[in-house]
Amino acid sequence: MYHIAIDLGSRKSQISIRQDNGTIINEQKLDTHNIAPFLRCKEPGRVILETCAEAFAVADVVKKIGLEPVVVPATLAPLLGVGQNGIKNDINDANILSMASCGFAAAKLPMPSVHIPSQQSRERKSQIGMRQTMVECRTAMLNSVHGWLRSNLIMVPTGEAEFFPQRVRLALQSSNRSMPDFVEEQLKAIENQSASINKMTAAIAKIAKSDPICQLLMSTPGVGSIISVAFASVIDDVNRFPNAKTVASYLGLIPGEVSSSTRERMTGITKRGPELLRQLLVQASWVMWRTRPGDPMVKWAHAIADRRSKQVAITAMARKLSGILFAIMRHGVSFKPNKAAAPVVSKKTLTKISA
Repeated sequence: MYHIAIDLGSRKSQISIRQDNGTIINEQKLDTHNIAPFLRCKEPGRVILETCAEAFAVADVVKKIGLEPVVVPATLAPLLGVGQNGIKNDINDANILSMASCGFAAAKLPMPSVHIPSQQSRERKSQIGMRQTMVECRTAMLNSVHGWLRSNLIMVPTGEAEFFPQRVRLALQSSNRSMPDFVEEQLKAIENQSASINKMTAAIAKIAKSDPICQLLMSTPGVGSIISVAFASVIDDVNRFPNAKTVASYLGLIPGEVSSSTRERMTGITKRGPELLRQLLVQASWVMWRTRPGDPMVKWAHAIADRRSKQVAITAMARKLSGILFAIMRHGVSFKPNKAAAPVVSKKTLTKISA
């Protein structure tokens, strides 16, 4: 079996190929877009890549050719020797990765690899992420106009961001004040951005409507098309998680720990993994808290808030919600309110969860 390590670059990539005995049989640099034709000429083997922007696309190509893709986590690469002794270049990186692959094969151990999501999941995550970027850009423009309004002692009623430009124009008209050109241009930009956001939101809603898994996820209170598509895309293959606790850990919703010797210290949630999905789950928890006070899961959260705080309770709800959505995906069933109220963490753990 060949061990083909590729140090990927946006334009050029370095390749190192070894036999099982560790002998290097080929080292070369080639254009990244020529990797597929190069690999088609090779015998069955393992292709080792380090996580980067191009890694998953190349992994798809490797799968189609019939080779085994391994995408090494960026945090693991230094432990394998990448960048050792302060020397890091493309040739050394590719050689070290191919050597590490030989070592794992000789020990008959699987080489550590991150999950390679499907192309559909990657596209949907990108769509969710780009929509979020547009929302953040609009928020920045809204804040700049708010700053100008406050500096001129102009009050504007609160409301949806989409209709903010209309409220600003009405406020200036009612106070008989003229609209500066630079403010009007900003308001027009906000309107254009809102129109684009609405289009992307409608496209995501269409995806959720046509996807049976998303339909089941949306049976959960507080979960709409954005969260359902985001959650299904991030989880991708539900079988890669053994239980709900590992999902919560993957999403950074479990308490961290800094313990040594006789000292035990729990910290706030780790906040690891996909940040946007974690934020969306927290938002969904707030929606349930405010709109469904009689829901069993909200009552469960209120009991936590009485002992700790509202913020801790919301974080606990977000963690529980991740487990509920995971269970819905795994079993293919809709939301069950009474089951959602059942405890999923110990009392000791709950007292240590913090925002």
